[in-house]
Amino acid sequence: MRKEFVVMRIDAAPDGAPYVLVTLSLAKDMNEGNQPSNPSANIMGFTNMDDMMKNLNKMISGGGMGMLGGAAPGTTSIKLDMHEYKQLNLSVGDKVNLDISKAETLGV
Repeated sequence: MRKEFVVMRIDAAPDGAPYVLVTLSLAKDMNEGNQPSNPSANIMGFTNMDDMMKNLNKMISGGGMGMLGGAAPGTTSIKLDMHEYKQLNLSVGDKVNLDISKAETLGV
């Protein structure tokens, strides 16, 4: 299966590791004007550390993943090491094709 995507975001690794996170949106969604919502709009605000700890499960399960670098609904994120990223020379707005196939397994 081949799908066409548009690069929405390119983020550095949150832990400083040598990889980048590339967020993609379906090209047909972009053509129809159904752009994904801004992930920074989902940021949860806290007045103190206790409130943040109480709501940590909600944040991790999707209620506030924008704060932790998660993807917006309707997007796909892939992790590329720095060599792959430099080789592809990606930038925001580029159209890319993603080929997905099931691996053939033989034996047990």
